[in-house]
Amino acid sequence: MLTTSEKEQIEKEIRQVPVKKAACIEALKIVQDHRRWVSDEGIQDVADILEMSAEEVDSIATFYNLIFRQPVGRHIILLCDSISCYVMGYKELHQQIVQLLGIQYGQTTPDGRFTLLPNPCLGTCDHAPALMVDHDLYRDLKKEELENILAKYT
Repeated sequence: MLTTSEKEQIEKEIRQVPVKKAACIEALKIVQDHRRWVSDEGIQDVADILEMSAEEVDSIATFYNLIFRQPVGRHIILLCDSISCYVMGYKELHQQIVQLLGIQYGQTTPDGRFTLLPNPCLGTCDHAPALMVDHDLYRDLKKEELENILAKYT
């Protein structure tokens, strides 16, 4: 069941677009901002408010790689694995993150702090390698910097 706050935010998004369906991604992002992921119930709730089928909403949610359809950690690490990042040290960063956190792609640390996901492009090829933690972008990374970066997120 959507909270009053979620409904109000979604209604605000609906008022900004010509048809309700056009607010789908924003509605999913609102639900995710409140819950950290979008459950099947969340899909149905968004479908109801946007007058769409749950299948239509789910197809959008599963296409958009930043909508999470299963529980994730408090902080999402997106490690860029583009060719630019790969050439500039992606493998060393990936190995260091795996060593520091003890998780692989798609996994969450046992304490629920981090989820590690690959990302095909963070749009900063001129400063590769790169990763994002939540909305924070880190560029020109060295593996030695990772421990200090991760320590910022509790």
